[in-house]
Order: sequence, then C-alpha cells, then structure tokens
Amino acid sequence: MPIINVQMFPGRTAEQKAAMAQKVTDAFLETCGRPGQSPASVTVIITEVAHEHWAVGGKLDS
Repeated sequence: MPIINVQMFPGRTAEQKAAMAQKVTDAFLETCGRPGQSPASVTVIITEVAHEHWAVGGKLDS
C-alpha cells in the first residue's frame, strides 16, 4: 500500500486537490504499480503548510 505525501501552500480548491490526487495516483500506478493493482491501494495525503512555516534556502517564504 503506497502512501504519497504532498505538502503545499493553502489556497487550492477541493476540486483542484481531487484532480491532483487522481493524477498522482494514476502516475504512480503507471510507473510503479503492479499489474492489476487497484487505485484504491494508493493513499495520497495532502498537508497544507502556511507560508510562515515554509522556508527555502534558509529564508521563510512569508
């Protein structure tokens, strides 16, 4: 049972998140899945991280 974690900034709609989760699931199954593996076996966890809690290159994104 693969678990795929996606961390991103808040602000996407439920529809955007659903579409992303579907495409990530499809991509996993296409590239790493076993023959006949069900999409229901893939878990995608979306964590929204506020800008003030995200730093790149030692600098906060906020």
